[in-house]
Amino acid sequence: MSPKFVLDTNTVSWLMRRHEGAKGRLAAKRPGDVGLPQPVIAEISYGIARLPRSRRRQALREQLELLCEALPRVPWTDQVSERFGAIKAALEGSGSRLEDFDLAIAAHALALGATLVTSDVDHMQRVPGLTVDDWCHGSADPKR
Repeated sequence: MSPKFVLDTNTVSWLMRRHEGAKGRLAAKRPGDVGLPQPVIAEISYGIARLPRSRRRQALREQLELLCEALPRVPWTDQVSERFGAIKAALEGSGSRLEDFDLAIAAHALALGATLVTSDVDHMQRVPGLTVDDWCHGSADPKR
């Protein structure tokens, strides 16, 4: 069974900070309906590695581990790679580029026919055919 929702890096970050709106939306989903793409794990791991050794760094690492235990991975398949190439070419052709990690995460969602869960809706809506949902804004204070 393929996930119906794929989490973007910013949503995972909100979940790690225990954002009530995002936690509530995740809790309302059935197991297996939400997937975590590898590029998100890479971006979050990079952010944690950049922090100085501290309780905060350790707490964030533990939060990431909990999410990784709870959520299935969305593998990087040939179909994801093909989607990545098509999205990148289309956006470059229209003069509207996105960072490669954003494209890779969007490609994972598109390859599955899943909704990308992101708090950066305006940014990600530039990807042709991508369905997006925001689990953070409007449900609690996202600036917290």
